[in-house]
Amino acid sequence: MVELTTDAVWRVLAKQNFMVIGMISARGQARTVGVMPLVLERTLWFTTNTQEWHAKHLAANPEVSVTVAIPKRVPFVPWIKIPAATITFSGVAEILPAAQMPREAREKLVRGLELGGDERGALIGVGVRPTSDFVTYGVGVSVLGMRDTEKARGRAPSG
Repeated sequence: MVELTTDAVWRVLAKQNFMVIGMISARGQARTVGVMPLVLERTLWFTTNTQEWHAKHLAANPEVSVTVAIPKRVPFVPWIKIPAATITFSGVAEILPAAQMPREAREKLVRGLELGGDERGALIGVGVRPTSDFVTYGVGVSVLGMRDTEKARGRAPSG
């Protein structure tokens, strides 16, 4: 198992531009959505609108799972297919009006968007805080190191 620190995992997360959030709908059905996150103060932030289906699911049940895929490739031979490294964890989502998001998150995520409402509802910020350890695969190991599944696995406290 690869030795990872909490800070090392947060640094990797801060470089990523896509994550998948798993949630449970009000009817008890599993759903996922891909979003573009921003890491700020050990919280992953993204925006959406109040009328979007995932905003309604998160409001009904804020407990989520998060998976972040980190692309891997072999330099100079990009046609060789390499599985992505991953970071996954459980968390809780907090929904705020966009105007109440932390200033830095709002400035980076809301740029050019209307804060008021339209047919899709008002713009909101969602902050996801981890509540479990980070479970990783392929983080902190080379592409060749990913062949050994035992050595490619990792775990670190989320904070």
